[in-house]
Amino acid sequence: MEIINNNKLGIQGHCEPDFFPVLTALEKNFSEHGETGSAVCIYHKGKNVVDLWGGYQDAAQTSPWHKNTMCIFYSIAKSLCALSVHILADRGQIDLDDPVAKYWPEFAQKGKDTVKIRHIISHYCGVCFNDEADPGDIFDYEKMIHNLEIQELAWKPGTKGAYNTVNIGFLAGEVVRRVSGKTIRQFIHENICQPLNADYKVGVDKDDLERIADILPNPSGFSMGGEARPGSPLARAWQAMPKPFDVAIQNGNKFRMAGIPSFGGFGTARAMAKIYGALANGGTLDNVKILSEKALTRATTVQWEDISDGTTGQPMRMTMGFWKNTGKLKNMGQSKEAFGHSGSGGARALADPKHNIALAYLTNLQSERLGSGVRTETIVQAAFDNL
Repeated sequence: MEIINNNKLGIQGHCEPDFFPVLTALEKNFSEHGETGSAVCIYHKGKNVVDLWGGYQDAAQTSPWHKNTMCIFYSIAKSLCALSVHILADRGQIDLDDPVAKYWPEFAQKGKDTVKIRHIISHYCGVCFNDEADPGDIFDYEKMIHNLEIQELAWKPGTKGAYNTVNIGFLAGEVVRRVSGKTIRQFIHENICQPLNADYKVGVDKDDLERIADILPNPSGFSMGGEARPGSPLARAWQAMPKPFDVAIQNGNKFRMAGIPSFGGFGTARAMAKIYGALANGGTLDNVKILSEKALTRATTVQWEDISDGTTGQPMRMTMGFWKNTGKLKNMGQSKEAFGHSGSGGARALADPKHNIALAYLTNLQSERLGSGVRTETIVQAAFDNL
């Protein structure tokens, strides 16, 4: 194991020689691509082979990014909500073909009695909009649940895929709560993070606030919020979001502590790489079983594929909770078995069972375009250079 301490770029941690291309890519991100602060961690064959971090966690660049700096994962949080549902199914507590209303009767309103659990975690349910919501409702879990109960179906479940940018965490979270008696925050902590000793939280505690990286806008001026044009499907999906949903909101303690299940998860790259490391390794890591191999196969089987999904208009190939590579886009690595999730601004988590490798990358500088941008893709490509 090589101990890294690059004083010039502030990169620290460790990196196995076979993965030096990742270190080189991270250095290049800082020296050529304007990286401010980031971390990358990789598990290969159940072993931690890369754990690197560098730069600064604040806009003023006075607080170095350290080993335990937490950063927002944005939509990668969705995959852990789905994983929680798979854990319940793996234990026989639910059947993925059960109607959601079997466990949540109030959800059956306005034709939603036909929505199955598998539909909500595969972004295939037709409940991707939030027409009854007021801006800022994402901070009120009970209000969000009520909104979803009275929301009309956009289309018949299982007929059209649409990335469920806001609602999925609340839909999955309420199923988890009705079945287990635990909030999605509690369930993820007790059944995923605590067993693996993974430093990830859906909404942070007060004691965590000083170690959270500030989100910084990209100099290009690109903002995901700018894509939500009035009247568009994305705007309907974002109806419950605060207006504007800018970095001032995202860097506020209210947002950080809110526990928004769809995109309010914070942690270290090490934590997410460990979780995905278990998934790359058949569902088990360090003798801790998160999911059976049978359940993992079911979770990562493609449910739908489209060149333009129903909310973002982007090409997608979706399993029950995870993305897979689409055409020429190799966002999750090189093999067709690879799966994972992206987070707005550049975050990435992936697992490739073929190579038994898992990667997590975090950055506090938002990407320059829709998707993850050049810094993320540079890291992902480098991880596979010597495999």
